[in-house]
Parts: sequence; C-alpha cells; structure tokens
Amino acid sequence: MIQSMTGFASGKGAFAHYSWAWELRSVNGKGLDLRLRVPDWVEGLEAQLKAAMTPKVTRGNITLGLRLGRADEVAQLALNTVQLDSVLIAMAQVEAEAMERGLSLAPANATDILALRGVLDSASVEENTSDLAHAICNDFAPVLAAFLDMRKTEGKAMQDVLFGHLDEIERLVARADAAIDARREEMAASFRTALARVMDNADGADEHRIAQELALIAVKADVTEEIDRLGAHIAAARALLAAGGSIGRKLDFLAQEFNREANTLCSKAQSKELTSIGLDLKAVIDQLREQIQNVE
Repeated sequence: MIQSMTGFASGKGAFAHYSWAWELRSVNGKGLDLRLRVPDWVEGLEAQLKAAMTPKVTRGNITLGLRLGRADEVAQLALNTVQLDSVLIAMAQVEAEAMERGLSLAPANATDILALRGVLDSASVEENTSDLAHAICNDFAPVLAAFLDMRKTEGKAMQDVLFGHLDEIERLVARADAAIDARREEMAASFRTALARVMDNADGADEHRIAQELALIAVKADVTEEIDRLGAHIAAARALLAAGGSIGRKLDFLAQEFNREANTLCSKAQSKELTSIGLDLKAVIDQLREQIQNVE
C-alpha cells in the first residue's frame, strides 16, 4: 500500500498538573523535513518525538506542534535574606534617627517585615521532567497512528486513481500501435511516390544513395521503440504500485520517462491520428505526474 504525503491529526492529553494539545500535519515535499515546535524545558522531549516519527515517515514537510500548560502554578515562598538584611539595617537607622530627635516609634513585628516587598519571593518548584516527557510521548502514539492512518487512506484513494491513469495510458498506446500499422502502408506509398518524383527530376543521381536517404527518413519516423518502451513503463509502474511502500521518487522518474516517450511519439507522428493520440497521451501523463507528486 502506498501512502500520501498529506495528513493531519490532533489530540489532547494531561498528566499531573499539566495539560497539552497536539497538532500534526504534513504536505508534500522532495525529502523529509521534520519541524517540531515543542517546549524545550522538557528534557529530551524533542529527540524522543523525532525517534518515534522517523521510522514511520520517509517524505513530506511535517510539522508537529505541542501546546503545553500548567493546570495550576506549583510554587513556594522563599525568604530573601539579602533583602531582609537591607530592611533590618534600614529599620535600625530609622529608629536611631528617631531617638535622636526624641520621637517614639511603634515596634515593628515579623508580619510587618514579611509584608515588605522583596522579603518573601514566590519561586517555582524545581521538578524532574522525565516523567512528564514519558507521559507526553505515550500520549503521542495514538496521534501519530491517526496521522499515519489518514496518509494511508489518502494513499489508497490515490492508488486507485493512478491505476486508472495507467489503464488509460495503456489504451492510448494500443490505439497508437494500431495507428502505426495503418500509417505504415501510407508511408510506404508516400516514399515510393517521392522516390519516383526525385528520380524523374534528378539526371545522373545515385539511385542507391537516394534510396538510403529515404530509408533513413523511414527509420527516423519509426515509433515502434517508443511504443515498446511505453508498454514497459506501464508494467513497471503497476509493479511498483502493487509492491507499495515509499515509491514516490521511482514513480516520479517513470512519469518523466512516460512524458519523454510521448513527446518523441508526437514529434515523429507524421499523421493526424497519431498526433491526436500522442496529445491525449501527454494529457493523461500530466495527470499521472500530478498525482505522483503527493506519493510518499
């Protein structure tokens, strides 16, 4: 089974006081381009997610986004001893200055001092993120599976379309082959007429040399090899589709070869019917190539 390079999946998860949301999407690309937008403070998370994805995908521009938040703020209060020293020194200076001036100040208590800005700091609790990373990676497995399922579903639909295009190409090649047989007698008669006309108006010309030139023209107009190669390309493309896997690049190469033979067929046609068939063939091959661009 082949896979499409386009896909999408999303999901949500939670662990302890954390919650998160996934978004995984991909579009076609010449190679594999993984772009992960995940929190860098969760140690080892990006490497683990890449390790989970790389064996399963070989081509495509893939973007993985993870929005991670805390359900609550786990924090604790910490005494800022430097700020406390500064406050106590300042209080002592104020009390000494007041005594010199004969002023009496109400005594300060610990609650008053702790209420001053900077004496108590709110600090986040340091925690080991390995358990969080493990939970996130476990939750990613079904998201990745849904993403791959979508690529496979689209791949199955594409495979049916590609087989249909190959059937149409085979039908047109058969028509071209039949047109060649009909054209052969016309070309032979045309060459005989041309040879007679040349001989009637070419005193002293080498009859054998003229015959050789006409034979060379006939060889150049022969499209039998192009028809045979198109048949071989059809068989090769069907075999690739039946085998499945990551065959996008090989199919793209075959599509180029299809187009090359169709162009040659048109250039050598020398008949309206064969030219028409060649143009129809090029149109179907273009449709084939367009579909192949999205095969992994």
